[in-house]
Amino acid sequence: MLKIHGIARSRAFRCIWAAEEAGLAYEVIPLGFAPGFKLERPLAINPNNKIPALEDGDLVLFESLAINLHIAGKVGAPLMPSGNDASRVLQWTLWAATEIEPHVMRWAYNAFLRPPADRIAAEAALGKEATDQRLAVLEAELSGRDYLVGNGFTIADVNLASVLYGAFMNGYDFAAFPKVKAWLARCLERPAAKRARAQREG
Repeated sequence: MLKIHGIARSRAFRCIWAAEEAGLAYEVIPLGFAPGFKLERPLAINPNNKIPALEDGDLVLFESLAINLHIAGKVGAPLMPSGNDASRVLQWTLWAATEIEPHVMRWAYNAFLRPPADRIAAEAALGKEATDQRLAVLEAELSGRDYLVGNGFTIADVNLASVLYGAFMNGYDFAAFPKVKAWLARCLERPAAKRARAQREG
């Protein structure tokens, strides 16, 4: 059984969603946050002392998107395709982490995550401007297809949609990106996504 250390109201949500899509048995070992986004207790299995972390037998992994690639790899296609599409899954996963997540989080911290007195409107605006530039890329890539890779849903969709989930649920304006908005809704309405969301939103 997979052991996911964290809580659904964190990046562990991504791993819970991946496990649900994969149909693998998992246990969430709760570990949340104290004030200031610090863990309520140390997580010895992750040298970075962050959540999530995964135990899969003797294997211990950190980094949520790497955990998701591992989970998808255990079950293979269609969640983790082979050949060139496997490389495209890696491309979009890294794009999610390096191109868009830093900017959407800059917006999020200053739009809803931090206490109102600690938010900086100019920082939120800069985060949104940079995020919108990346969303324009995604909008073009989604032209003519429903998902990121091939003809169906893959772990690439989980990885990118989960990065954008907080923005989607907290008032980010996707009006200029109708294909992105429709794709996000399609991903987040999947039965596995709804089961993961129930843990986060309940």
